Amino acid sequence: MADAKSTLHGDASQFLLGSSQPLATVYDVALLDLDGVCFAGDARVPHAAEGANGARNYGMQLVFVTNNASRAPQAVVDKLARNDITAFTGEVFSAAMDAAALLHEHLPDGAPVFVIGGEGLRQALTDEGFTVVASADDQPAAVVQGWDPAVDWAMMSEGLYAITNGAIHVATNLDATLPTERGFALGNGSLVAAVANASGHQPLAGGKPFPGIYQRALRRAGGTRPLAVGDRLNTDHVGARAADIPGLHVLTGVSTARDVLLASPEERPTFLHTDLRGLLQPHPDPLQVSVDGETWWQVGDERWHVNETGIEGQAAGFLDAASATVTLNAYRALACALWEHADANAGRTDDVNVPELSVTA
Repeated sequence: MADAKSTLHGDASQFLLGSSQPLATVYDVALLDLDGVCFAGDARVPHAAEGANGARNYGMQLVFVTNNASRAPQAVVDKLARNDITAFTGEVFSAAMDAAALLHEHLPDGAPVFVIGGEGLRQALTDEGFTVVASADDQPAAVVQGWDPAVDWAMMSEGLYAITNGAIHVATNLDATLPTERGFALGNGSLVAAVANASGHQPLAGGKPFPGIYQRALRRAGGTRPLAVGDRLNTDHVGARAADIPGLHVLTGVSTARDVLLASPEERPTFLHTDLRGLLQPHPDPLQVSVDGETWWQVGDERWHVNETGIEGQAAGFLDAASATVTLNAYRALACALWEHADANAGRTDDVNVPELSVTA
């Protein structure tokens, strides 16, 4: 394509935003997910400490917002420290804490509650003034369920007895899976589904993707320009959009680059990077460019579009293989091009080959 005939139409992006300054200087508080962003089970996430600590050094406030209800705040701080990330207990806001806040909307202080979960959930409920009981025979007013490795058949069945007898069922979150160093394990949502299937009652749910967890975490932090950071589109970024908070997606956890390209409008992040270094760097503006009468998306030096033939890069040609390696700016331009194509075709992308992508930063 001849560059001599190309013209820029300004920042035409309704999808991704650009920033001439590092995000950590533009936004005053980062609402950081944990699993898949700061660590992955017992495995370290590359550049997580560099990004999180670097953002703090820029003056950005950090709040660790997690759907994992098993860990008390100090346990979260200790785990982050093992991953060389500085954190404080007041900066942790878990789905357990969110569920306790949600429960206040339905029950009075001191109400008896049975827990399907671990110490982190028990502590969150006790801190909010509820009385944690040991059995369905204690006639709890609610059953609160959050992921913990100690959850077993006996605990879930005890909760079922209480729900059958009229207790409210509250889930800290509905994540189907949990990322670990070995892959994806059963998440709280899968265990909640088992109890709900047996009881015939759908639970109240806190955590992501519901916007309340972000809103309550932000009120605690006191920030005015928040940025949500997460790896999972259907929780982290659905919740961020629902809360009207811009989101940075990283590729260190659940959702892949291909998932991002195929994301529905309610899942789409505002910024893209491979990892938490995205907090420390500017993000080039996505621009619509007209070249010889055709519209392309340009990010930095990369230009990509989608037409009736497929996905085409101005320098790379067509992506017609099952997998491909692209630069970070190519990935960003591809996201804008695929999202535009999907929106123009009632959400359909099955008319083009969308490969698995490896993104180089």
